[in-house]
Amino acid sequence: MWDRNQMAARAAMELEDGMYVNLGIGIPTLVSNYIPEGISVTLQSENGMLGMGPFPFEGEEDPDLINAGKQTITELPQTAYFDSATSFGMIRGGKIAMAILGAMEVAENGDLANWMIPGKLVKGMGGAMDLVSGVGRVVVVMDHTNKHGDSKVLKECTLPLTGKGVVNRIITNLGVLDVVPGGLEIIECATGVSEEEIRSATIAKIVN
Repeated sequence: MWDRNQMAARAAMELEDGMYVNLGIGIPTLVSNYIPEGISVTLQSENGMLGMGPFPFEGEEDPDLINAGKQTITELPQTAYFDSATSFGMIRGGKIAMAILGAMEVAENGDLANWMIPGKLVKGMGGAMDLVSGVGRVVVVMDHTNKHGDSKVLKECTLPLTGKGVVNRIITNLGVLDVVPGGLEIIECATGVSEEEIRSATIAKIVN
């Protein structure tokens, strides 16, 4: 199966030249390390940055340059800065082509739960609700099961929803699945993983 970096590398294959893309916290932030050669994308961050550079080398961090997940990043010659109202205007106005996000659960109809576990202290939903409703395409990158071995790819989400019917593609450590009419379709299996292993780890309906 794929590790975190291999999942990020697979997600980077979703990028197309000229895209404006938002990367969520967690595994999605690693996607910036695997942008294919010859592909130029502009990374947007909800906290007011367009044109994020790669992660800095140790000792070269600037604490004033962070992404929405509070990780230190670098700027590029073309980087632009603006207030959060302008940033969310881009998202809500459909200017961002794709969001690559993490998730706690995804349902077979594309419902997404990625912001809280009931009973846990959280600061809020952040920008995820706006992203999933405003971008052109939503790709989720996550482990196929939780730490207890329970599937995170379900018929219905059990956690509070971030958005309904918003996910287009799911990339997990076991493979790639698309949300299609009636359920999910297996697009690709991870290295050393069979379709049967994906099916056995998936509660959602697989239609192919």
